[in-house]
Amino acid sequence: MQITENGTSLLTVGTRSGACGLDALFTPERSERTLAFHRSLPGYEETPLVFMKSAAEQLGVASLAVKDESPRFGLNAFKALGGSYCTAVVCAEKAGAGSEEPTYGLLTSPAVREKIKDMTLCTATDGNHGRGVAYSAKLFGLGSVVYMPKGSEPERLENIRRLGAEAEITPWSYDETVLYAAKQAEKHGWTVIQDTTSDINGRIPLLIMQGYLTMMREITDRLPEPPTHVFLQAGVGSMAGAAAAYLKNFYGALAPVIAIVEPTDAACIYESASAGDGLPHAAKGSLSTMMAGLACGVPCAPAWELIRAHAAGCITIPDSRAADAMRLLARPAGGDRAIVSGESGASGVGAVLAVTSSERMKEALGIDSRSRILCISTEGDTCPSNYHRICG
Repeated sequence: MQITENGTSLLTVGTRSGACGLDALFTPERSERTLAFHRSLPGYEETPLVFMKSAAEQLGVASLAVKDESPRFGLNAFKALGGSYCTAVVCAEKAGAGSEEPTYGLLTSPAVREKIKDMTLCTATDGNHGRGVAYSAKLFGLGSVVYMPKGSEPERLENIRRLGAEAEITPWSYDETVLYAAKQAEKHGWTVIQDTTSDINGRIPLLIMQGYLTMMREITDRLPEPPTHVFLQAGVGSMAGAAAAYLKNFYGALAPVIAIVEPTDAACIYESASAGDGLPHAAKGSLSTMMAGLACGVPCAPAWELIRAHAAGCITIPDSRAADAMRLLARPAGGDRAIVSGESGASGVGAVLAVTSSERMKEALGIDSRSRILCISTEGDTCPSNYHRICG
């Protein structure tokens, strides 16, 4: 079923397998291991899960919980979870310590440092992932090179450079920049830490996705009841795929309805679901959106496999809906705690605002006064100038 109202489109998926061969990589047991690794890092603190009681009342639902990832490692976004875990595993293997669970102590021990000191990490990014990779390189004493697509905000570029990375904005789209980064890494002998791939079993993206389980474990440890609905934003889909699989594994028969959220003009997951052939498809839009972290044209293959197994619907929203959500989170009603949420970070809440204003969409997703909704604010004000333009 496809419903389009006020610039928002909802595509419900009637045929889901409910299982994927990659599910075993995203279990509660695995989340314990990634959480143990992140707890070993300097500066680790659990990020807040904010229960927005007044907003839930306004939206006509039982509860709205928002995970605020803006404080994560002082980087204003969740992405360092994936980059740091993947980097740690790769470094441990290079140093011959791959049989051990990676920890900060292991990776910074003299024996391991000596074996990895000449490594350089390389990636392509819309901003947050590259910042996470640069942070990981600095953390473990490695070099890093980061490429960004055309149209990237100079503020995001400088955030990456401040972490010690060599970084530049290319004249190409995100997907073309991913290919360029891979070629440069091969040419110079760098280690690619990229969160997307066309290989369903691509190991590096899967390790990055496993790193996101720390965030999910923090969430499920704090929720008093299982959520009935979860809105997950997607660029290439890595976070959304990992989260969807984890929630299915964690809650089993009580697993929530998963809705994937994308910008209208950068909706590769929506296009893939709409095609109905089970294959990943490129976005048809221009990729022009202020939700820069979601401006990706081609899904990550393993993420798509997980999403098509577990997601009940795909939603595209215009930039205006993300802006509405940014303002709602910045200036919440009643006694709700304020959240500084950037353009991509607020998109899940933006989709909730759109869906709950449409009786047809609410009915299609089974949302009513008993619904317990979860969203993840994946970033803070990563582009301060645009944030202040929108929120004041």
